[in-house]
Amino acid sequence: MTDKLELYFKAAQSAKIGIWKMNLETNHIFWDMVTKCILEVSDDFEPVYGSGINFYTAGPNRERIAILVEKAISEGISFEDKFEITTAKNNIKYVECICQVEFIDGKPFNLLGTFQDITNEQNLINELQLNVEKFSSIFSSANDAIFIIDTSNGVITDCNPRSEELTGYQISELKGLHNSRLFPEEHRQEARYFLRYNLSRNQYTVNETYIKTKWGDSIPVEIASGKKFQVGDITYLVCYIRDTSERKNVENKLNLLSLAASETTDTIVIADAKGVAVWANQAYLDLTGLEMEEVIGQKPGYLSKGPETDEQATLLMKKAIENKESIKITILNYTKNKEKYWFELNITTVFDSENNFINFIGVGRNVTSRIEKELELKKLLEVTSSQNNKLYNFTHIVSHNIRSHTSNLSMVVDVIENTDDVHEKLSYFDLFKEGTEKLSETIEYLNEIITIQQKTNIEKKEIRLKQEIEKTKKSLRLAIKESKIQITDTIPDDLIVTAIPAYLDSILLNLFTNAIKYKSPRRNATLTIGFEIIENYIVINFRDNGLGLNLEKNGHKLFGMYKTFHGNEDAKGIGLFITKNQLEAMDGKIEVESEEGQGSNFKIYLNEK
Repeated sequence: MTDKLELYFKAAQSAKIGIWKMNLETNHIFWDMVTKCILEVSDDFEPVYGSGINFYTAGPNRERIAILVEKAISEGISFEDKFEITTAKNNIKYVECICQVEFIDGKPFNLLGTFQDITNEQNLINELQLNVEKFSSIFSSANDAIFIIDTSNGVITDCNPRSEELTGYQISELKGLHNSRLFPEEHRQEARYFLRYNLSRNQYTVNETYIKTKWGDSIPVEIASGKKFQVGDITYLVCYIRDTSERKNVENKLNLLSLAASETTDTIVIADAKGVAVWANQAYLDLTGLEMEEVIGQKPGYLSKGPETDEQATLLMKKAIENKESIKITILNYTKNKEKYWFELNITTVFDSENNFINFIGVGRNVTSRIEKELELKKLLEVTSSQNNKLYNFTHIVSHNIRSHTSNLSMVVDVIENTDDVHEKLSYFDLFKEGTEKLSETIEYLNEIITIQQKTNIEKKEIRLKQEIEKTKKSLRLAIKESKIQITDTIPDDLIVTAIPAYLDSILLNLFTNAIKYKSPRRNATLTIGFEIIENYIVINFRDNGLGLNLEKNGHKLFGMYKTFHGNEDAKGIGLFITKNQLEAMDGKIEVESEEGQGSNFKIYLNEK
């Protein structure tokens, strides 16, 4: 008997099956080396009564072993079960425990058993069970209708709940139904060929067709099949059928929208979330002169900027795109051939049902004709407003000055008519002559102003400024000599300005004579002429050291008609008024810097555009 037990222990040890024993009379516990190895305790570990239960994982496992051991002790009931344990090294294992009860005198005396590590096997079982549950869940809850077909006869052997919704048949009706009954007659041959093809190739394929519902409706579907599998002697094929009705409707709508977008005269560009173009219609290509490959993959408008493009408008669009905001803007763009056009653009943002950003859609149109008319109208309104102001000023001058002269003449005539003294009458003729000369002079000035304001479209010419200055000096040589004014200039010989010759001659003459008239008696008179370039203007500076002006007091009326400020007998207050009108007629302007008692600097802006 001892030899048999020794042989049994060796066999168990070789099979890695642990042996344990519990004496119910003495509570002595025995674990062999295999059992200790499974529990990951040391070889010299001495188990005591109750210590073994702590290795069973707390919870249902520990409760179950406790109940089984208690029944074995008290009722002599043997058991065989599987448990999860936590070893001395905190490793999780699965074991199979078998317990046999040894009786003496009809009472349980010893508990004998085996202890086997089944962790690897249990892990495989758990994984298999998880996969079964996972695939069962997928099969039941899949959006696609899934059919399992017996390839030997074409009969449906199983299907998921979605198949009921798609076909209108109950699952019980579908099981045992030949798969061809799912397809309209005109598509059955196509479906049969598809299934036969998949059986021969044994690979995943997809095809589009139609199925016929229980009520006879045809539904567009996408049918796919995976690899075949075999159970016993039967080969099965899994088919997945997806309803594509909604997608087909969307595709049809998209086709219509695409056709409409392609044919519309408005430009349309679609960009992704980063602002990169993914599509553009023909109208956009025609307007910009670009090819489709020059648009796709680039940010729209990257070739549309030019010298006159409004940078502020560009920044506004960039900011809107960065913030994923809609914006409507009108901007001056350039075609691929650098031709200008005004572009009215409406950028709209597109979000999905969950408020996730999808696309930018830019819809625009060429509004060059409209903008040009608006600019022309604006310019016309500005000119009209200017002319109205000038007319108001002119009316005031006429009503004031001519009425003043005519009133004086009327008084002289009235005196002549009401005196009988011939000598007295003759004495008033000098006053009458002087009054008529003043009236004639005023009318000439007014006529000159009207001429300037009417002839705003006189052609400008390129003029060598240095030569014109020399001509003016020559014509005023006597006045320059008498006033002893020192005139110098730093104008280059080759400096060209664009102006109306007669106006430039008049402007130079007025500014030279002003420097002479209003020279200071306290110092030698000087006039220095220089130039500078400011933006689009050539600016000519006439800097003198004369009497100067109090601009705070008189600056607002400096260029008014008949405005004089120093009491000179020959000052008529018309020169600067005419100069200002002449410069404005040439799209230029005049500015002055002056300090009373120090001198003045008149700055003449000649527009070179």
